[in-house]
Amino acid sequence: MPLFRAVRRSLLRAIEAGSVAPGHALPSETELAVTFGVSVGTVRKAVDDLVAEHILVRRQGRGTFVATHTSDRFLFQFFHIERCDGLREPPQVELVSFERTRLDDDAAQALALKPGEAALQVENRLLLQGRAVVHDRLVIPAALFRGLTEKRWRERPSTIYHLYQTEFGITVVRAQERLRAVGADRAAARVLGVAPGAPVLQVRRVAIALGGQAVEWRVSTVVSTQHEYVNLLSRSP
Repeated sequence: MPLFRAVRRSLLRAIEAGSVAPGHALPSETELAVTFGVSVGTVRKAVDDLVAEHILVRRQGRGTFVATHTSDRFLFQFFHIERCDGLREPPQVELVSFERTRLDDDAAQALALKPGEAALQVENRLLLQGRAVVHDRLVIPAALFRGLTEKRWRERPSTIYHLYQTEFGITVVRAQERLRAVGADRAAARVLGVAPGAPVLQVRRVAIALGGQAVEWRVSTVVSTQHEYVNLLSRSP
């Protein structure tokens, strides 16, 4: 294994273990180099990798910190719906329902769990420019979110992923999404104010936390008459 990957793995394990909490600074690159017995350049390459994955964030003149979930990060990394003219803004989120349920086959497969296990299901309506554009149905394992109530969900001070991170120690770092065109089901049609069967975009997402664990299954129904799904793709040369 290249040295920088070994350092990256050690840093990631420390973050996963909570040795460096979200929002806290890492030791300096010089200190880390001494700790791991490698060059500063090797440490910097390992840190660069984790910065690129939004696990760490550099702050000019202050150091490198474990990234926290903020509204800006949500908009940049996890929310890909914008108006057709390019206007992108945070959605206004309205809670539709919050209930205890059991994992169905799709959710269980996405979360690598068994059908029938206890879960929480949340439905949200997302408004952009005052218009209902997205219906979200989220399913999360009850075992990972013990004590989560509708009141705590409603009163969260920031994003959903910020709640996961600060209240339950679960840091979402990436998501896998699949998109397809479908007809709106009755539940989504009612929430979005469209006719059942109307053409909509469906986004099926698995949110993955530090350590590679799937922690959330989300099905989003998007009215795309005035909005589009936009994602910036990049790759290393």
